Amino acid sequence: MQASLQPLPDAEKDSPISATVPDWSREFKPFFSWRPGSSLLGSLRSYEKWNLRRGPIAAAMRTIAIFRHRFWSVVTGADIPLRTNIGGGLLVLHPNGIVIHPDVVIGPNCLIFQQVTLGTCRGGVPRIGGHVDIGAGAKILGKITIGDHAKIGANAVVLCDVPPFASAVGVPAHIINHPAQFPR
Repeated sequence: MQASLQPLPDAEKDSPISATVPDWSREFKPFFSWRPGSSLLGSLRSYEKWNLRRGPIAAAMRTIAIFRHRFWSVVTGADIPLRTNIGGGLLVLHPNGIVIHPDVVIGPNCLIFQQVTLGTCRGGVPRIGGHVDIGAGAKILGKITIGDHAKIGANAVVLCDVPPFASAVGVPAHIINHPAQFPR
């Protein structure tokens, strides 16, 4: 069944979530709550913070952050390297099985579901824009760019660029609901 191509409502184009300014409240985790995704991100943020500082206290805190990261990586089954460039406001609701190449750049306020792979193919890695939603099981491979406010469907295999505000679905992924497809 062919998906109908409908113009995007203006409300979606003027998204209330920024693609450039991180919303750090999205990563907040209450102290005594069981949120493995937020805890994994917390360990990454702690390492980033202490990696910029020097001295014995910073070295000890980096070591603690590394052990926290290893623990939460095992608990979640996620492979997100410590030095990955991740913008603020990332939501990882179900971190099980997420694999991210260390050279991938992820913009602010993104949402990544379980079993997502962001990896290399033919010598390059993807660059993810701001406020991108990536569905469960999606694979984004190669030197491609995912535009701001884009959506990647569940189980999509994305091997080509996705423009801003577009949606990519299927295997291999094709673009649907892109505003440029609709003349005004």
